[in-house]
Amino acid sequence: MRILIANDDGYLAPGLAALVGACEGLGEIDVVAPEQNASGTSNSLTLHRPLSVYTAANGVRYINGTPSDCVHIALTGMLQQRPDLVVSGINQGANMGDDTLYSGTVAAAMEGYLFGIPALAFSQIEKGWAHLDAAARVARSVIEQVLRDRPARSPFLLNVNIPNRADADRLPRQVTRLGRRHASEAVIRQVSPRGETVYWIGAAGDAREAGEGTDFYATANGSVSITPLHVDLTDHAAVPQWQGWLAKAGRP
Repeated sequence: MRILIANDDGYLAPGLAALVGACEGLGEIDVVAPEQNASGTSNSLTLHRPLSVYTAANGVRYINGTPSDCVHIALTGMLQQRPDLVVSGINQGANMGDDTLYSGTVAAAMEGYLFGIPALAFSQIEKGWAHLDAAARVARSVIEQVLRDRPARSPFLLNVNIPNRADADRLPRQVTRLGRRHASEAVIRQVSPRGETVYWIGAAGDAREAGEGTDFYATANGSVSITPLHVDLTDHAAVPQWQGWLAKAGRP
């Protein structure tokens, strides 16, 4: 068993160290993480400049790029052996609902999934790393369970969100769907010391679809949320409607 570990908070993040510790004893571990915090970078790859790989004193390799860069480079030339599992996190803050589209944590796991490798992303609901040890125990337990009793033959991608609680490892776990958020709040406009107008992205909107069965509902009610994800963005239900629309227009 070989496990590749990445994150988006950077190679010095406490959550990364906690996840590495959680995976100890499960197999051979490789860690490749961003040099700096890369939250919100989604699945972006760095295509217009070369990337450098460095090795920290503790043996962790880090790259001056995105979370997807880290996993991509690891899988396409850095590692001598292909990993059996890719895990990402533990992120500082939730990755639920629409957040998953922007999340570097989820993107790192998704990069492994795109290469046909089972992958899991782990996040704590709140920032600040409170009860990180309990979140690490949850991660260990979930990883052990999927290794012991894999529910599907094909590669899977799981997005796991963990409440910041000392008893997180004893909380019930629910398989959920992604909720939805309201539109984000307005940008914050400021004037820089040079007199230039600058903009900060506004805060994420509140949950608007957070009913039973969603990740928002599960975590708000004291459960660990486990959401299976896939990459197919096709609106399959709308395909016949668009086929009819195209037929009406006739061929060019």
